[in-house]
Amino acid sequence: MRPPLTILLVDDEPGIRRSLGEALKDEGYHVVKAERGEQALDLLQNPDGEGIDLVLLDVWLPGLDGLETLKQARLLRPALPVVMISGHGSIDTALQATKLGAFDFLEKPIDLDRLLLVTGNALRQSRLEQENQRLMEAVEGGRFFLAESPAMKRLLSDVQLVAPTEGRVLLTGENGSGKEEVARLIHAQSARRDAPFVEVNCAAIPEELIESELFGHQKGAFTGAVRDQKGKFREADGGTLFLDEVGDMSLKTQAKVLRALQEGRVEPIGGGGAVGVDVRVITATNKDLAGEIARGRFREDLYFRLAVVPLRIPPLRERPEDIIPLAEGFIARIARQYGRPPKRLGPDAKDTLLRHDWPGNVRELKNLMERAVILGRGAEIGPRDLGPLAVRHLAEPDPFSFPEFPSLKEARDWFEGQYLQRELKLQNGNMTRVAERVGMDRSNLYKRLKALGIEPRES
Repeated sequence: MRPPLTILLVDDEPGIRRSLGEALKDEGYHVVKAERGEQALDLLQNPDGEGIDLVLLDVWLPGLDGLETLKQARLLRPALPVVMISGHGSIDTALQATKLGAFDFLEKPIDLDRLLLVTGNALRQSRLEQENQRLMEAVEGGRFFLAESPAMKRLLSDVQLVAPTEGRVLLTGENGSGKEEVARLIHAQSARRDAPFVEVNCAAIPEELIESELFGHQKGAFTGAVRDQKGKFREADGGTLFLDEVGDMSLKTQAKVLRALQEGRVEPIGGGGAVGVDVRVITATNKDLAGEIARGRFREDLYFRLAVVPLRIPPLRERPEDIIPLAEGFIARIARQYGRPPKRLGPDAKDTLLRHDWPGNVRELKNLMERAVILGRGAEIGPRDLGPLAVRHLAEPDPFSFPEFPSLKEARDWFEGQYLQRELKLQNGNMTRVAERVGMDRSNLYKRLKALGIEPRES
């Protein structure tokens, strides 16, 4: 059952706070009250303030007035709807409030039916905007997953199967291959799509702070703990917690994460009692966790908790069919983002991209296309617009420069050997994938490689 929506009511008159608060509670809202602008801003900055869905804000307040409070609240929470209320309303004040981002303006004495109508409209509009943003992110994220290649088609098929479930997912893959985007895709296709998606990069947080980041802390629990902090597990309550680079967590932190998963509860540093959380955990790593377990650096019991559904994200060199569609998608999106005219990839640039081995994977491709869109001067992106990548490949031998052959058969054998060795390299020696790519039976492929003097080495 979804918790009631929370409304922050800010007014210096106790009678107004009482009457409006009771009317809103009767409609099923949870009401938080404040009598000063400073107090309201403190509530919005507090981690609990993330749960506030709408603000009813009086214009005339002691100390920080309502318009200044509105201005600062919009800086803290740009998407938070704010309805202004005033007993001394004027057109100028209403216009100023609207320019500052207020959703609507109500005059005292407040008609309760109008209050409930405006409140419902503001919350509905806020939900629509959030849904629109979520859909836009899903569309933009989908560009990362153009699936021309068999490898990506299999991955997206697996995502469709696992997303609607509550199964924990462990994503493995190289840096830049798109693990975070897959995690977001799983969340967007799950029943938790309307709840938070909270990301934690375990490798980027110092060891002494990661427990506080994950589980929260009480004010005064340690030097610098000036206020209570909920922690990422509680922030993700009802939604998805994505633990990136999970292989970099210390054994101490791993033990606490394991306990949280087993019990469904977290205990903040400094006490305060354990708090129940409902979180789907998705994790990712570029490390070989089996090797880390063997070396005593990762808990086996935690691994089995996290890897209910293990998914491998293929590197870009294993999905060459996706390189050009991805590049063209990035070019179109980046051109729109920067207000630049559309550009197209020239044939020589396409050839350069296809010959690169992409150690930085899709992230490297995206950054390269951004550079080409920004610095390219013509309507067509050529090899010279690809910077160091083009210089590297221009220095390589011409692929059409080959030795003389006494017969067509020997030329065919030479070309076929070059072609199969390239596929072996692209597929990391995986003979099954090479056979699929070249359209041969696996046993016949072995025979042909042997006839050409090529020793297959599977990795």
